[in-house]
Amino acid sequence: MGGLCGWLGHGVNDPGVIDRMAAPLARFDGVPIESMHGHLAGVAVAARSGSADVHRRDGLMVALWGHPVLTTPDLARQAASNGVAATLAAHWHDGRMGAEQLCAALGGPFALCILDEHRGEAVLAVDRLGIHPLTWQLAGETLLFASSADALNRHPLARAEVDAQGLYNYVYFHMVPSPGTAYKDQQRLLPGEFLHYRQGRTETRPYWQIAFHEDGKRSFEDLRDDFLAHLRSSVRQASAGAKIGAFLSGGTDSSTIAGILCDVNGAGADTYSIGFEAQGYDEMEYARIASRHFGTKHHEYYVTPDDVAAAIPQVAAVCDQPFGNASAVPAFYCARMARADGVTRMLGGDGGDELFGGNERYAKQHVFALYERVPQLFRKALLEPAVFNFPGGERVRLLRKARSYIEQASVAMPARLETYNLLGRYGPQQVFTDDFLAGADIGQPLASLARTYGRSEAKSLINRMLALDLKVTLADNDLPKVMKACELAGVEVAFPFLNDAMVQFSAGLTPQQKLNGTQLRWFFKEALKGFLPMEIITKQKHGFGLPFGVWLQRHKALQQLASDSLHDLKKRGIVRGAFIEQLTGQHLTEHAGYHGTMVWVLMMLEQWFRQREALR
Repeated sequence: MGGLCGWLGHGVNDPGVIDRMAAPLARFDGVPIESMHGHLAGVAVAARSGSADVHRRDGLMVALWGHPVLTTPDLARQAASNGVAATLAAHWHDGRMGAEQLCAALGGPFALCILDEHRGEAVLAVDRLGIHPLTWQLAGETLLFASSADALNRHPLARAEVDAQGLYNYVYFHMVPSPGTAYKDQQRLLPGEFLHYRQGRTETRPYWQIAFHEDGKRSFEDLRDDFLAHLRSSVRQASAGAKIGAFLSGGTDSSTIAGILCDVNGAGADTYSIGFEAQGYDEMEYARIASRHFGTKHHEYYVTPDDVAAAIPQVAAVCDQPFGNASAVPAFYCARMARADGVTRMLGGDGGDELFGGNERYAKQHVFALYERVPQLFRKALLEPAVFNFPGGERVRLLRKARSYIEQASVAMPARLETYNLLGRYGPQQVFTDDFLAGADIGQPLASLARTYGRSEAKSLINRMLALDLKVTLADNDLPKVMKACELAGVEVAFPFLNDAMVQFSAGLTPQQKLNGTQLRWFFKEALKGFLPMEIITKQKHGFGLPFGVWLQRHKALQQLASDSLHDLKKRGIVRGAFIEQLTGQHLTEHAGYHGTMVWVLMMLEQWFRQREALR
């Protein structure tokens, strides 16, 4: 994967610091490191050829990681001659463009730093969708930053004290949502956000936010033609300069990317799929349907429980924050299989759900929102008393369902999305020790969701949910899962659906074209009829889910790893020993799939601790 790191400020005279910071950025895939060091600043970029751009002039350092583009014709012409970093440096040096203007002129996936020793200023930014992260910390008046907290923590001024709130948020969300981190005083930039540092002070602001246009009047045929053109252009751009393979789960998104890749190449593309020998988890047949339909050169691998046990410490090592998305394991084995074939860049279908309305909860929330249309007086005076006060109602199935519906529909968004949150179901007081909870605000996760939800200016429920999920589901969860899995395997990854033009196109679709009643991604599926096999269009959503809870019941190595991890986690004073005993005993026996999720989340937390301790 690589990344960038550095600092601006006093207190460091050792030129070796920047190399020590950069080392963790290249430790899995061995990418080259390019570094610069001045009197008050240092910066390094670890990246594959074509993914790094650095420029230095007169006490000014500009570094980019990723594949950025300049979006205005004039700037694009300058960048074609001089490079993106040199173009940004020239406009910054001459004062022609300020920090926000420069960031807003960038598109594509990137992380940026501008370090100006003469002015004592710095600018940090990440791309619009948060594909490339940046963590930062203010140590006195010195700004530290890195793509990974593991790199930032190598700086001698870094404070690497674990934050109880970050760990609580991890157990709640199964990842640590930005801008938070697992460390006190460290933050991450949000998607589409920049930081401006001036003389010891920092300010963060958005330079981009998705703008929905909900009253579109274009014909379906025009939209479909544009959509297919954007797809081909996005896949063509994402494929340039590398030996390409594509993830293929058999879902609509990965199948679409695989099919378009074949179309663009004019030949069968290499596609890679993961299967499981576990009932209800294996979807290899859908991947085979897509492969046969498009004529791909298909490659399969069946992940075993032994594979999972071997991968767990590796996944924990590559993740700088605690990360509990178990699908990172099959994604890693899929990417590793591709790397063994000589593939240098994988294409992923991530983002389709969040752009076109594909998550099942969107339809569910639409049904709950219908209750808001019932006049409040009628609800409170007649309907709810009748439903909740009916004698013996708990024995009548229809009334039980009505009560559940009303209870959930009465919860305001976005808290309603967390009705079935796993930590909420157990109860924080039952899971965590009193000492740990004294350092965390249990209301903070919902408050952070509400802030993100409230930032969107969208009018419709579906677009407000999409804006939320672009940040929480995509940038904080799905993208790190694939990025880290590919870093561990030693391949790049690109996401054609997240091309800027595709994002802008999706924002122009009407709410009904995304969610038509309870029909998910209506436009997407209609536009691809005749291109995708109907079995793919009509299938239920799945993906590379991992049967961890099921395998944990009978696989000794997994049992031992989980048991050892949870035993050591108990000693850290975070989770109650009684809860761990109940979780691994009664709960897991009752429902292995459901409760296995919490075993995984807690096991990965302990594994994260172990890997960080090994880096010291």
